[in-house]
Amino acid sequence: MNKTLLPELYDFERHFDENSAFKWFEENWTLSFVLSALYAVVIFLGRYLMRDRQKWDLRVPLVLWSFSLAVFSIIGTLRTGSYMLRLLSTAGFRQTVCDTDLYTAPISKFWAYAFTISKVPEFGDTVFIVLRKQRLIFLHWYHHITVLLYTWYTYRDRVAGGCWFITMNFTVHSLMYTYYAAKAAGLRLPRPCAIIITTLQILQMAVGLVVLMLVYLWQNDAVCRSTDSNITWGSIMYLSYLLLFVSFFYQSYLNRGKNETARERRVKAE
Repeated sequence: MNKTLLPELYDFERHFDENSAFKWFEENWTLSFVLSALYAVVIFLGRYLMRDRQKWDLRVPLVLWSFSLAVFSIIGTLRTGSYMLRLLSTAGFRQTVCDTDLYTAPISKFWAYAFTISKVPEFGDTVFIVLRKQRLIFLHWYHHITVLLYTWYTYRDRVAGGCWFITMNFTVHSLMYTYYAAKAAGLRLPRPCAIIITTLQILQMAVGLVVLMLVYLWQNDAVCRSTDSNITWGSIMYLSYLLLFVSFFYQSYLNRGKNETARERRVKAE
């Protein structure tokens, strides 16, 4: 491979010990179930305790929180995205689907690990919702729990498809957390910004399903390593996300628009 195509490699990326990370996840990945259970207890207990209390402001902490995750996601997008684009240009689309070197390659190995670990601190999104007494929808906490479980499970086995899953998630989160930071800072963003982000989330779930279908079709190939259980659970997860995000899009942008129009007509009629 032409070294001029490689982006600069930083010391922390070069010296990251992926073998120790693999060993830890092989021995401890089921900890994700414990963390998910604790997360559920904390958020629903928190909602109960906040029921008769005043909501917390938390504007500044929320801006800093969202901004930090936005920066992390942007850097992750650039690093894993550069790996994926190089792979696409040198080995073709099929290899981007079947690749498992992402977990060990000098550029991407740290970011694959950081992505996997980041699903725990992302639980903090829900803490802000609970303390600020905002509406907590099923999609939000279901998504956080299942992403953690599947991500840790997939990193443990280091199966095909991760190149797409990680890069897509980093990319969408780059936009999503930037949007959250701007909103928390009090900036008035046009409605299409939220619509675009939700549309990209729907597209991410649809592409995830297609990638898993291709992994299933190609898994007997020596360079497309996966397991039936990973493909099955991943497909169930992505399909459920697709349905939930489509429903969210309809309720938030289409149905609400119809209701607002109906209310405006009633006001004019009165």
